[in-house]
This record gives sequence, structure tokens and C-alpha cells, in this order.
Amino acid sequence: MNKPNYTRRDLLKTAWASAAAAALPMPVDQNTVEQKKQPAGDDNARKTDVLVCGGGPAGVAAAIMAARQKAKVLLVERYGRLGGMAVQARVSPLMGNVKSDFVDEVLKQIGGRKPNLEQLDIQYAAMVQKASGDILLHAWAADVLTEGICVTGVKLLTKGGTIPIKAAVTIDATGDGDIAAMAGAEFEKGRPGDGLMQPASIMFTIENVDEKRAMLCDSEEQARYVRVPEGIWENVVATGQASGELPAAVGVIRVYAADVPGKRVINATQVNKVDGTNADDLTRAEIEGRNQANQVLAFLKKHAPGYEKSYISNMPAIVGVRETRRILGTAYLTKDDLINGRRWPDAVVKAARFSMDIHNPAGSGQAEGKTTGIQGRSVKVKPYDIPYGCLVPRKVDGLLMAGRCISGSHEALASYRVQCIALATGAAAGAAAAIAAKKNLQPRNVDAAEVQKILGIKI
Repeated sequence: MNKPNYTRRDLLKTAWASAAAAALPMPVDQNTVEQKKQPAGDDNARKTDVLVCGGGPAGVAAAIMAARQKAKVLLVERYGRLGGMAVQARVSPLMGNVKSDFVDEVLKQIGGRKPNLEQLDIQYAAMVQKASGDILLHAWAADVLTEGICVTGVKLLTKGGTIPIKAAVTIDATGDGDIAAMAGAEFEKGRPGDGLMQPASIMFTIENVDEKRAMLCDSEEQARYVRVPEGIWENVVATGQASGELPAAVGVIRVYAADVPGKRVINATQVNKVDGTNADDLTRAEIEGRNQANQVLAFLKKHAPGYEKSYISNMPAIVGVRETRRILGTAYLTKDDLINGRRWPDAVVKAARFSMDIHNPAGSGQAEGKTTGIQGRSVKVKPYDIPYGCLVPRKVDGLLMAGRCISGSHEALASYRVQCIALATGAAAGAAAAIAAKKNLQPRNVDAAEVQKILGIKI
């Protein structure tokens, strides 16, 4: 029997042909292919009593409080961690005061106003789960489900496709009022006149600070008293701003103590004329703000004793946004309400207190009080109430707001936007949502007195 007479070229041709055949698509048995796309029809929707959109302090509080009232609760968050601005944007310490047993409980659970930001998301998750609430991360609220003017749930965008969630009551704790806006609720943005919103900031953490020599400065007001070898800190920063050593919008470098010695949280960067609901603006703010952070660090190392060997140990995942939509509710907080410490019979948050801290949308420092010092000072308030109507949209049913998107003026938001007050508005929204779901009521028809009873509020 004769052996085939193969040449090297013949062998290569055979190998190439085999490889090409292997690359051709094989016939697919459709019965064995897993169908990845999630069904989008309402008939296939997950169902819950209370759906909370947004996993910041307001959303976490809402989920805990609603679940404690035995409502079936789902808390959804677009990122992979709960905690909102504290975890994603490194915003710490947790500011604001309220008269609330619930807020006091949360602060105790997380270790106070300067929590460990690497653990805060897990602490929040544990509190939600202990109350028997469910959590879904990596789920972006892409659209609302509605029947007429009533929100009946949302459509979540996930890696696996769109997931519809039906709910008796939905709570918008997105910060930006995304759910309410998609549902057609009326809202305001920015200050009267030019519509500018407070600037966006990159807050960052530095370490290797000499604790014995390093100064602290928590506000424009304190900067007028803190001294460094070159003089008053406010003047030193103003000189750097004027010379170009610092960015033009950076007129205040606030330095907060962190959870451990030798560590500081820096609140100084400022990107003006940013709309936090606009992707182009957010992109600019992310890049510009991070560049500013490095300039601020270089300035601290040069001009602030104790910071010579410091370095940035943690940059935030996202830029911090102070202000976007304010959803118009059946009640509306004003500057005068805060200055006068107004009381409301349907108060669901008592004795809220934080100055009207309006970071200048068109310059540096404070937008008001410019007659005080170089950068001005925030406007003081008296302890004020937040009424239930600030959580209820004027013309949309099935929906409540919590956090900084509640109903109020540009000036009022500058006070109630902070995290401890957001915890309190979230708890109120969660209590109200549970009542509405249990009694088959629209949120606007919930008796505020029942919410007050759950929260332990006495009028």
C-alpha cells in the first residue's frame, strides 16, 4: 500500500481549512439557549408594597421605617453600594440636626457623624435587612409605570435587561427627583433669576497628616480665626486664589477631622454652573473637580503646617452634587420659614437645624452674607419643622419624596439637603408609605397624625 505523498504546503493547507471550518457558526438549538432578556410586561413585574428608589440616607431610612411597619419593601440603588453621597462622594461628617429618636438610633449604629465610609454601606444594608427589607443594587430607574396620574412602579435598567417593579407606593429618594420628574411632577431648579444651582464638588480624603501641628477649619466663618504662620487662613487662601495658585472658584479650603488620627476630609473644590441632571455637565465637573483636588493638596502642603507629607488616600467614585430638582409639593418651605423657625401642625420632621449654606453658584464662598469676611458666611436658622406636604407631589399620586428633592425654595434646600435631615425625611416617607399601602390610600390622603405617632413626634 502506497503512503500518501504529503508536502509541508499540503499540511498547512489542511490546517488552515480546519481552522476556518471551526470558526464558522454552528447550528443553534434554540431549546437549549438560556433566554437572558428580562420580560418587560406588567404581567411579569415583581410586586412590592413600598418601592424605594435611591440608596442614600433618605432611601435607607425610608426602607427601614416602612419595613418596620410590616410593609413589603424593596430598596433599589443604581450603584453597587448603599450610602449615597457619604459613600459614593466621600461627603463626611454627616451634618444637620433634628429631634428624632430614629436618627439618633442610626447615628449610634454607624458610629456617629464621622462613620467609617468603607463600612457604612454594609451597616446601612444590615439595618435594612434586619427590618426585613429587600435590596437590589446595580438597578437604575429608567422609567415609571403609571395609570393616569398615579405612579404604580418603575422600570429598572439592569445588566440583565429591563425589570418592571409594581408597587402600591413609590418613594423618590434619588436626590435629583428622577422618579417624580419622569412621572410629570412639577419642579423647580436653581435660584430665582438666573436658575443657577449650587456648585458641584469633589470631596477627598488625605492621610499622613501631623496631628500635633495640623489645623482644622470647618467653614468660611472659622477660616477668619484659624491662624497659620503666614497669617489668617482666610487671607492665605484668598491670596492663593488671586495669584492663580488655587483655582478661581476655590476661595475656601475646609478641613474636617476624619474617623482616625492623621486623616482629614477636604471640602474645597468647586465647579460652578453645573446641572447635576446633565451628563455633559457632570463629566466636566468630574474631570475639573479632580484636577482641582490636586491643586488644593499642593496648596495645603506648602502653606499649612502639618500637611507637608500628606497625600490623597481616597478620591470619590462620583462628584458631589448639592442641588438639582426640587419637586413642588402640597406644602413648600421658604427662607422665612427657616429663619423664623416655623412650626407646622402636620410636621413629620421636628427641630431641623442647619444653616442655609449656599455655596456661591457664580463665584466662591457663600452666595449670601458677603459683607462678612472675604467669602461671606452662611445664614443662620432657628430649629424648624418640615411638614408632611413637602413630601407629597402636588399633582402625582402613588408617590412620595424624601431627601433633598422635597418641596422647598433654593434657600431652604441649602439647609435641609444635609444627611441627618435627609434621614429624618426618609423615615417620615417610609412611615407614610407603609400606612398608605396597608390602608389602600393615596399618600396625599394619609393622616399626618398617624405618621407622627410612628415617629414619636408630639405637636
